[in-house]
Amino acid sequence: MMLDRLQALADRYEKLSELLCDPDVAADPKKLRDYSKEQSDLQDAYNAFNEYKEVTTQLQDAKAMQAEKLDDEMREMVKMEIEELSGRQTELEERIRVLMLPKDPNDDKNVIVEVRGAAGGDEAALFASDLYRMYTRFADSQGWRVEVLEANENDLGGFKEIIFMVAGKGAYSKLKYESGAHRVQRIPVTESGGRIHTSTSTVAVMPEVEDVEIEILDKDIRVDTFCSSGAGGQSVNTTKSAVRVTHIPTGIMATCQDGKSQNDNKQKALQVLRARIYDIRRQEEEAKYAGERKSKVGTGDRSERIRTYNFPQSRVTDHRIGLTLHKLDSVMNGDMGEIVNALTLAEQTELLERENSATV
Repeated sequence: MMLDRLQALADRYEKLSELLCDPDVAADPKKLRDYSKEQSDLQDAYNAFNEYKEVTTQLQDAKAMQAEKLDDEMREMVKMEIEELSGRQTELEERIRVLMLPKDPNDDKNVIVEVRGAAGGDEAALFASDLYRMYTRFADSQGWRVEVLEANENDLGGFKEIIFMVAGKGAYSKLKYESGAHRVQRIPVTESGGRIHTSTSTVAVMPEVEDVEIEILDKDIRVDTFCSSGAGGQSVNTTKSAVRVTHIPTGIMATCQDGKSQNDNKQKALQVLRARIYDIRRQEEEAKYAGERKSKVGTGDRSERIRTYNFPQSRVTDHRIGLTLHKLDSVMNGDMGEIVNALTLAEQTELLERENSATV
C-alpha cells in the first residue's frame, strides 16, 4: 500500500515538472506559485523513493549473486554488501514513513507570536522579555526575520505583552509547539531577600493568514486611532498613529502602535486580527473532535503549562515529553534545536503509532 502511494506521489511530481515547463502555466503567476509549492512539498519523499528503488534493485542483484558459485573472498564481500544495503533499505523505509505522514498545512507559514507576562507581576514581564530574546536568537540561527508588531513594556524593561512576526520557511513547523504557559523559577531582580520565586508567561503561536483565507469586510470592522504610549503609559507622540481594529461579529481586537504610520499600524493590526480569527476557528474545529485522543505534544492553549525554566539548577524541562536539559543558559540564548527536534520526533512517533493501530 505504501509503495502504491509513493508511486502515485512520484507520478504527480513528474507531472508537475511537465506543467512547470508549460508556457501557459509560466504565464499564470498563481498556477506557477501553486505548482512550484506542491512540487517542493513532494521533493523529499520523491528523492527518498527514488533512492529506495535504487537500493532495492541493488539488494536484489546482490542476493542473486550470492546464489551463484563464488570463492570465499567474493562471497564475504557480497554478504557485507547485502548487510549494508539491507540497513540502508530499512532506514529509507522509516524515513519514507515519516515523510508520508499527514502534513500540517500551516507548517511552511510565517508565524505571529504573542508573549505576555502572566502570574508574577514585574518578574513575569521580565521573563516575557527573556522569552522574546530566546525566540529572536533562535530565529536568527534559522535565517528567519523578526518584526515587532506591538510591544507594551513596563518600567523595568520587561514586556507586559509583545507581539511579533517571525518570517521564514518552516517557521510554524518549529515554533508551533511553543504555545502554552512557560514557568520560571529564579530569584527576581526585584527580590531583596534572595528568595526563589515562581512566575509564568504565556505564549501563543499563530500561523500568518492570507487575505483569501480569512476575509475581513470593511463593514465588519471598527477602526479607532489614538496616541502611542511607552513604558508606564507615558505618551511618546502627539499624533494619533496608533490603531485599534475591532472585528464587530466576534469582538476580537488587535492593536498596533509600533509602525511608521497610521496606515502601517492598521495593516499590521489587520494581520494580527486575521491570525486571531483563524486561530479561534481552528480551535473550534478541533473542539468538534474533542472525543479523540489529543496529541501529547500538540500546540496547546495558553493555560497549559508546557515548560519550566529553573535558573538555580540551570535546568529546562518540557513537561509534555518529559525532556530535561541542564543547559538553561544555552537555551535562553536561542539554542532551542534539541527541544524542537525532540518535540517533532514525539509528534511523529505518535502519528506513526496511530497509523499503525488504524491499519491493524
